Amino acid sequence: MIGYLIIDDEPIAHRIIENYCENLPHLKKKGNCYNAFEAIQFLNENTVDILFLDINMPKLSGFDFLKTLSNPPKIIVTTAYKEFALEGYELNISDYLLKPFSFERFMKSINKTIDTSQNKQTISLSLFNETQPNANSFFLKADKKYYQIHFEEVLFIEAYGHFIKVYLKNEIIVSPQKISDFEKLLPQLDFIRTHKSFIVAKNKIKQIEGNRILIDVHKIPIGQTYKENINKLLS
Repeated sequence: MIGYLIIDDEPIAHRIIENYCENLPHLKKKGNCYNAFEAIQFLNENTVDILFLDINMPKLSGFDFLKTLSNPPKIIVTTAYKEFALEGYELNISDYLLKPFSFERFMKSINKTIDTSQNKQTISLSLFNETQPNANSFFLKADKKYYQIHFEEVLFIEAYGHFIKVYLKNEIIVSPQKISDFEKLLPQLDFIRTHKSFIVAKNKIKQIEGNRILIDVHKIPIGQTYKENINKLLS
């Protein structure tokens, strides 16, 4: 788990970040501070991995606070003032989020901040429930819930920015993760990458014609880079 602390004098900013983080099960809130002095006291007694730090706070600004830290954690600045971005990067912050920021931009910042291979693996695996009931199914997090998905139910997967769409027979589930991470957890004998944005279930393919695959009523493109995968399937 990756622990985070929010430092911002606006309560609504705390709620926005908390709501975003609830969609990422590898993140765990350690605390809320509403000014730099509260944060100094908190960090004297606790350790965190990421600080979400506002700049414009009373008495002691976010950057002045940051300068007091001898061994700061990863810093993601959240502010309405874009003119301070250069100063922030001079202080080795990980990213600079300009309010109001979208969930997609927030996800990009998290992925950028947690940049070690070990943490990437943790993120990838923690998007699923740690205990799988059997080898034929998995749990997928979406909309603050976990869905049990059987591999046999999956038609195909589509990349959707920092999300994926998992197409089932009667529904589509949108989950906050990269298609490349999801691909590693699929049975290779049962699924095939046909495009940078698509992975399909082999046994759901109804027809292949030219550069398209027909699955149910869906037409899936075949990317130039992935034609060799299709040729191997056909041979």
